[in-house]
Amino acid sequence: MDEKSNSVNPFSWPWQVSLQAKKGISYTHTCGGALIDPIWILTAGKCITEGIKYRIVLGKYDLTLTEGSEQYIEPIKMIAHPMFNPKCLTCGFDLALLKLSWPVVFTDKIRLSCLPSAGEELPDNYTCVVTGWGKLNGNGLKPRKLQQTLLPAVDYNTCSRNDWWGTKVMDTMICVGGYSKNACEGDPGSPLNCFGSDGRWYVNGVGSFLGPVKCNTPKKPSVYTRVSAFKGWINDTMSSN
Repeated sequence: MDEKSNSVNPFSWPWQVSLQAKKGISYTHTCGGALIDPIWILTAGKCITEGIKYRIVLGKYDLTLTEGSEQYIEPIKMIAHPMFNPKCLTCGFDLALLKLSWPVVFTDKIRLSCLPSAGEELPDNYTCVVTGWGKLNGNGLKPRKLQQTLLPAVDYNTCSRNDWWGTKVMDTMICVGGYSKNACEGDPGSPLNCFGSDGRWYVNGVGSFLGPVKCNTPKKPSVYTRVSAFKGWINDTMSSN
């Protein structure tokens, strides 16, 4: 699919953030993330590296433009899950929390996401929306505008079959796509947005890995960290920091 077919109405995912790393005198988008509290961002553990200077950009749609809705805030703490191993993404725990230097100012373009209840699991084939600035197609180009694509969840019993991801996935992960399409490289740290029965959007997953396979390979879905499996760690970390 091309960028146009995945296009998003500007600012329709107001909790989506751009995590940007400083390179030289400028910042470059490196990962996505979700605003889950006025001072906390949820992203992937592999998105942060000690010694690199980062900033979080909220209220963003087109990475190449100054849109007037942005808020730029540096993190004062970056906390990866203590069990995360950057050399082993398939080992799980690919999650991190970033504490902002000051609380965001909420606008119609910057709002909080909801988090699922602890232990909640998505039914097989439950359709969610992947968002981010990563490669959502196979042309190798990263889009400048925020992208989205509808993808069905794949239950753990299916995704862990030998002809799917096998032992590379854990029950603390969510597989999405794989039947006909996936998020390609997606956008590490970006949310898996799922519509709840209460009429609200929930961030059920955080982008983790796709794996060393060609985009849209059948039975090789994108893999997200399942947020509900780490609800206790998220709450404890925010309350103690």
